[in-house]
Amino acid sequence: MEITDQDINLVTGASGLLGSHVVEQLRRRGRRVRALVRPTTDTTWLRTQGVEFAEGDITDRASLERACAGVKVVYHVAARVGDWGPWREFQEITIDGTQNVIDAAAGAGVERMLHISSISVYGHVDGKGLVLDESAPLGRCLNKWSYYSRAKVAAEALVWEAHRSGRLKVSIIRPSWLYGPRDRATLSRMITAIRRGKTKLIGDGSNRLNLVHAGNAAEAAIMAAESDKGIGQAYNASNDGEITQAGYFNAIARAIGEPPIGKNVPYKVARTAAFLFELVGHLFGLKKPPLVTRYSVWLIGRHSFFETEKIRRDLGWSSSVSYEQGIPAAVAWYLQEHESVAPDVGVSTAQA
Repeated sequence: MEITDQDINLVTGASGLLGSHVVEQLRRRGRRVRALVRPTTDTTWLRTQGVEFAEGDITDRASLERACAGVKVVYHVAARVGDWGPWREFQEITIDGTQNVIDAAAGAGVERMLHISSISVYGHVDGKGLVLDESAPLGRCLNKWSYYSRAKVAAEALVWEAHRSGRLKVSIIRPSWLYGPRDRATLSRMITAIRRGKTKLIGDGSNRLNLVHAGNAAEAAIMAAESDKGIGQAYNASNDGEITQAGYFNAIARAIGEPPIGKNVPYKVARTAAFLFELVGHLFGLKKPPLVTRYSVWLIGRHSFFETEKIRRDLGWSSSVSYEQGIPAAVAWYLQEHESVAPDVGVSTAQA
């Protein structure tokens, strides 16, 4: 599909980690970007990118209809992120919000829709030596409170239905655990825990992680959205090569001048503890997330792995930012943003 510099690309969730990188990568290509933002959104960084703004929310169908006017491609990144909170929020934002985006885009004659899903749609599958690709079934081994994963499965079903019915030409990207500059969700907690000596490896730390730089996932999304080969396809964009759990945590520790992680906890013990934390949280209706959840234990400690051969073969995707570049640069961004510290990490956040 030919995209010109005058064609409008609408990005939902543009102020989030992945959404901001989709905006950044589109602008690097000279693409015209319209960002859907709520009235309370901090647009400071987005304004540096020269984007248009459409005030609205994916839960507000009328605002989406206005935002989709004249748009050629919609990048639907917005969702209820996190593995804690009431199901009502996941229903309203991730599921109903996705239906609103579909309806508004189809009504406006949008040519393509790129939907950001997650590898968690496959379910919390695990097993040593288990490698999964896009042909794996969805929604396996989900527990009662796997709200994030369940909502993502339901949202994907809506997108596929829109494609099958001919309402929209769609592509789906399934990223994994994201990291990079503008990560306001996990990096802060990880750095704090490492500094306090509270971090423990789950198992022996030798398991491979599905970890991907947000900029690399954004490139995958754009390649899928702009390629005819990507129509009607789902792609894992879930790793930048080989990295273990211990390798990731120790790379962060190294970047902040801390010693390697020397403590660990067995996987089953961590999972059992997470279930008890969840149980207490739900029994008492706690709004604050528990110390650990079964989803986070699975994300960090599992032995199953999601491969990316399909997108590499079909679209020629490869990771522009390596772990060796990206991890220290992400830490450097965090330290500059939150602690006014700029360590010499050998690569700038702009390069990564």
